[in-house]
This record gives sequence, C-alpha cells and structure tokens, in this order.
Amino acid sequence: MRHDSYTEVPPRHGRNLRNAQLMLPLLWEYRGRVLLALASLVLAKVANVGVPLVLREIVDALTAAGQTALALPVVLLLGYGLLKLAASLFNELRDALFAKVRYRAMRRLSIRVLDHLHDLSLRYHLERKTGAISRDLERGTRSVSTILNYMVFNILPTVAEFAMIMVILLVNYDVHFTLVSLATVGVYIWFTFAVTNWRMHFRHSMNALDSQANNQAVDGLLNYETVKYFGNERFETRRYDATLGEWEDAAVKSQTSMSALNFGQGAIIAAGVSLIMVYASQGVVDGSLTLGDLVLVNAFLLQLFIPLNFLGIVYRQIRYSLADMEMLMQLLSKKPEVQDQAGADLLEVGDGRVSFRHVDFGYQQDRQILHDVDFEIPPGHKVAVVGPSGAGKSTLARLLFRFFDVSEGRITVNGQDIRHVSQASLRSAIGIVPQDTVLFNDSIHYNLVYARPGASREEIAEAASLAHIHDFIEALPQGYDTVVGERGLKLSGGEKQRIAIARVILKRPRILIFDEATSALDTRAERAIQKALNEVAANHTTLVIAHRLSTIVDAEQILVMDGGRIVERGTHQELLSQGGTYAHMWALQQAQQAESAALRGALGADVPLAGSPSSG
Repeated sequence: MRHDSYTEVPPRHGRNLRNAQLMLPLLWEYRGRVLLALASLVLAKVANVGVPLVLREIVDALTAAGQTALALPVVLLLGYGLLKLAASLFNELRDALFAKVRYRAMRRLSIRVLDHLHDLSLRYHLERKTGAISRDLERGTRSVSTILNYMVFNILPTVAEFAMIMVILLVNYDVHFTLVSLATVGVYIWFTFAVTNWRMHFRHSMNALDSQANNQAVDGLLNYETVKYFGNERFETRRYDATLGEWEDAAVKSQTSMSALNFGQGAIIAAGVSLIMVYASQGVVDGSLTLGDLVLVNAFLLQLFIPLNFLGIVYRQIRYSLADMEMLMQLLSKKPEVQDQAGADLLEVGDGRVSFRHVDFGYQQDRQILHDVDFEIPPGHKVAVVGPSGAGKSTLARLLFRFFDVSEGRITVNGQDIRHVSQASLRSAIGIVPQDTVLFNDSIHYNLVYARPGASREEIAEAASLAHIHDFIEALPQGYDTVVGERGLKLSGGEKQRIAIARVILKRPRILIFDEATSALDTRAERAIQKALNEVAANHTTLVIAHRLSTIVDAEQILVMDGGRIVERGTHQELLSQGGTYAHMWALQQAQQAESAALRGALGADVPLAGSPSSG
C-alpha cells in the first residue's frame, strides 16, 4: 500500500543548495526587473566607490593650495555631492525594482504550498498537526523574502564593492594594503562560517520547539469544549509552558553564542583596520603617501568593513532562513498517496451505476478493514449499509471518493474503474452529506455556494428550502450573511446538517452518499428532512450509511456489515424474515423507541426518542 511519503533527504549542504534553487523559478518571471535591479546595484556601488576617490582629490587640492592661496575646489565638491546623490538614487531604484520580484515570489510560494496541501491525500490530513504546519508555512514563505532581500541588498553589493576596492588598492598602493585587507576578510569569513555552523543546532532546536508549542496552543483552542469539560485549563497551560521553557533555553544559548561571535568578528576587523592604518600613516610620514591617500584608505576601510560586519549577520540570517525553509521543503517533497494516472480520462458518469467488486482494504497493511466486499447500486436505486460502529461503513464512502485506493478488487462507476479516471471528474459526480458537518468560518451563503460557485441567490434559497433550513436562515438578523463561526460552532448540529443537505442539493451530483445524514436531528426534524432526502435521491444512484434503521426501510437493498464483511443483504422485509443480525437490530431499536415514547408520555415533555439526539 502506498502512503504519502517524503523523498530521500539529502545531506544538509545538498538540502541548502536545493532550497536555494527553489527560488530560481520564482525569479525568472520578472527576470527583466531582476537585471535592471542588478544594473542599478552596480551603478550605486560605482558611485559609492567613487566618493572616497573624489574625497582624496579634495583633501590633496586643499593641502597643496597652502595657507596663502586657499581656494575651494568647486568642481570636485560638486562631483562629491553628485556621487553621493547617485549612490542614493540607484540604491532606491534597485529597491523599488526588486520589490515586485520579492513579494511575488512570496505569493507564488504560498500558493504552491497551499495547492500541494490540497493535493496530499486524506491520510496525511488525518495525521497532520495544523498548528505546526501553519507555523512552518509562515516561516518558510518569510524566509524566501529574507534570502532574496539579503542576496540583492547585502551580499551582491558588498561583493561588488569589495572587488572594486581591492582593484583600486592593488593598482594605486603598496601590495601590503591589498594583502592585509584580503587576509582580514578571509579570516573574518572563516571565523563567521565556522562559529555560525556550530551555532545552527540551537536554531533548529528553537524552530522545532516553536512549532511544537504553537501546535499545542492551537490544538487546545480547537478542542476548547473538551478542555472545559474536563477542567484541564491549567494542564494545557503547563504543557505549553514546558515546551516554551525548552525553547527559552535554546534561545538563550543561541543569543549567548551570537554575542561571542559578534565580539570575535569585531576583534578581527579591529586588528585588520589598525594594521592598515599603521601602513598608511607610515606612508604619509615618509612621504610616499599624501594626506588624501590616508583619508582615501580610511574611507575605503569604513565602506568595506562596516558592510562586512553586517555580512556576518546576513550570513547567519540566510542560514536561519534556509533552516526555516527546511520543514517547508520537506512538506513540498511529500508525495500524494493517491495520484491520477498519466493521461487519466474524465469520468463519463452516464447512468451512475456504482459497483464494488471483491474489495479488500486496510488503513494499515497489518489491519484489514474490508474483506471481499461485493455489491452494486443500479442507476436510480438506493442501497443502504447498516452495522455496528467499526464495521467499515464509512470506509465505503471514502473509497468511492477515492480518498484511498483499494488493496484488492475494484470500484467502478458506469463501468469505469475509478483508479483510471481523474479524481476531479470523479468527485464532481458525487455529493455527500457527512455525519460530522464542518463549515467554513464564513457566512451561510458562502458555505452553501461552495457547492457550486456562481449559483444564484434564487438557486441557493431553493436548495435551502428543500433542506428545510431557509425559514431559519431568513429569521436570523443577518440572514444568509450570518457568519457561522470556526467549524460552524455557532450553529447546532441539526442546523449544520441541514446546511450540508442544502449544499449537496445545490451541487446536483449524479451519485449521492448520505453518511448518517440525519444523525443530528430530532425526531420531528428527521421526518421532515427524510422526505426531502427522498425527493433529492429520486432518480439518483444513492448510497445511504445509516444507524437508524427507520430511515432506510424503503431502500431497494440493505447491506448488513460486521467486521468489514457483508453478512446479510436484502430488502427490509426480507431481512426481518431472516431473523438474523438486522432483525435483532430492528427489534432493539423499536424497543428503545417504545421506551422513550412511554417516558415522554409520562413526563409530558418533549423528550427525544432514544438514538435521536436533539438538534439543539
């Protein structure tokens, strides 16, 4: 059995290279802007390097003029100002040109990740940790912006400026200046890389603990009612705090080691600058260099080593960003368990005949759920499946939707094996009212129109009326614009289920699945809804998964499942006459209903029948 799985994880350096390569396609869309931004970068650095050169000429001109004939070198001063202005102009132009590139890259990556999450199979989403994924997605997309920002605005400018300064020093001054500068930069880079690589495990620990803490917080809030039922507010807080305590320890170690790194970098720069200034000062004393040369060398050092100091921070941030991308890249490398075949055909639903042929299935290889399940739903017929919990009833719906592939046997729709058609065309032909209806945290209108985007208000109202929910919606202060809350928590179970019924009516599928479709309704609402469901199911191929046997007595065939096998099949009357499992279940439910009816009569209250929860 194929599961969603990660591709083989390469060594860390390989992963960093792979993560960096992820950004190349994101840049290609705006390659013209990228080239213009790079041109602006070069022009800005040329202007920046020109400033100390002009400054040297100004100092030398003022020095040579002497005390008696002092004259302002106006042209040089104007040139100095224009070069400063040009450096600022091209820097800002670079930023403006690259902004579109950077934010579009973030947008593209976010879309790619969301698409990939939707493509992953149901097994992954049943096992996922929503809080951790949301934090990984946030850090991963932000890291792309960080890397692009530092590459274009820090690393490339610093490299370009360093190259130009080294050429000028080598051509115009003693080789000692170039050698000391290169040695200082080389030692600085080696020290920065070595210490930063050593520190990275602190950052990885912080990321893992941060995702874990966020997942615990989100999980506790999603299960708010359960927390309250058991009075475990303090337990959730202590669990969250314990993880944050470990995160705090890793963060303190990260910050302490960073302080040591910063001091070491400062010491290397101070040693290099001091040595170069000694050479320059000695040159002025012995007359081989002018005062302007001293100013020039000092200005070059300031321009070189100040950005280089930030380059250490930049390198750390890039490494952190690559680490932040790691979980995102692992997510993107995860392959869907269920995939369309190459060149998969579109489903031709035709009359909608559904067949399960000798189907075996298990969620894990060592735990089989279905055993040789074989039945057919003829066009326009209703087949019901009943049985105890864990019998495999809802698994049939998941397999028909192809959330999983069968282990053995096959499932066909209109004679086509569903593994050979596209998933999108298959699912567009099937509508379901699930047992547990979860709604989007949006308006009722949004949740209804989700079934068929573009449906008119009249069509939505008609579907709501058929589901006996229109009058309730109209009575709300905001009507169809009422926001239902996260997972629909502002509505009762019965109201959510009726919205689910209206939604499947609006979808107009050829094949219908009702998975305990009236489980959250009280008895009176169930009778009204059952009539609507029968009207909706008319002339449709319908699979009904039921607990209350009274809702499926009109089915053309009833399948009784137990332990993943079909143990009985027939009409309601045929199964009763057999006196088997179905007959026993029917007698038990009838007795429960009679007992509840007697209790209601004695109390004179609107007590729901047994097995018929109130709609709230």
